[in-house]
Amino acid sequence: MDAHGMDDSEWVELQRNLLETIPVYDRINRFATLGQVARWRRIVRDMLPEGRVLEVGCGPGSFAEDVVGRDLVCLDPIPEMLNSAEERVNRSRFSRGEAAATFVEGTAESLPFEDNSFDGVCSLFSFRDWYDKKAGLDEALRVLRPGAPIIIVDPAKINRIHGMLGVMWMKVWVGAYARIVCGKRDHPWKWLTKTYSEFGTTREYVQMLKQTGFSDVKAKLIFPGMATIWQARAPLE
Repeated sequence: MDAHGMDDSEWVELQRNLLETIPVYDRINRFATLGQVARWRRIVRDMLPEGRVLEVGCGPGSFAEDVVGRDLVCLDPIPEMLNSAEERVNRSRFSRGEAAATFVEGTAESLPFEDNSFDGVCSLFSFRDWYDKKAGLDEALRVLRPGAPIIIVDPAKINRIHGMLGVMWMKVWVGAYARIVCGKRDHPWKWLTKTYSEFGTTREYVQMLKQTGFSDVKAKLIFPGMATIWQARAPLE
């Protein structure tokens, strides 16, 4: 595992650990982010364009649940995640009088969609778990319409020192709480700490987005310094 992706055995182990997070995902994430994750999600929802939007790595539907007024497609490689998300998200959409969202099993590296078929792509706290980040960005660019945005949110790592502090936070603060909530020492957040420790810096992914062919690439650290929002656009034809 490195800043670009992971091997097959690591991918399988990651999926197993992510599956275990479903019952406690939101509870532990609120604790890990000092309650800021809800605000970060609101920021991204406000940035989404009108039209057809793809969320890559929707997890249990924590973000998609409150996406309003978009033709929403949610993708995840774990069937149990999709089942959890579909029930949660569509219950909220139906209560607002909206049509159901679409849920698709798949990976970022092989999006099962036609070229130029989305008005926006987003990924919240999933990008660091992609098997091959560059391949996933290539696919996101392929399915975006010209000029359409991609928005990525994931833990911040400005430099090596900032990253070391983040790993300590995950191991000590989040790890202790996860042990209590999960009721065992071998909890899935141990593996998620590993994906963070191998995650690249904010600048590395700015460069990766540019190398992929995106334009207007920028990144912003979100208060209180725990997460980064990367924004870019598919080039105009």
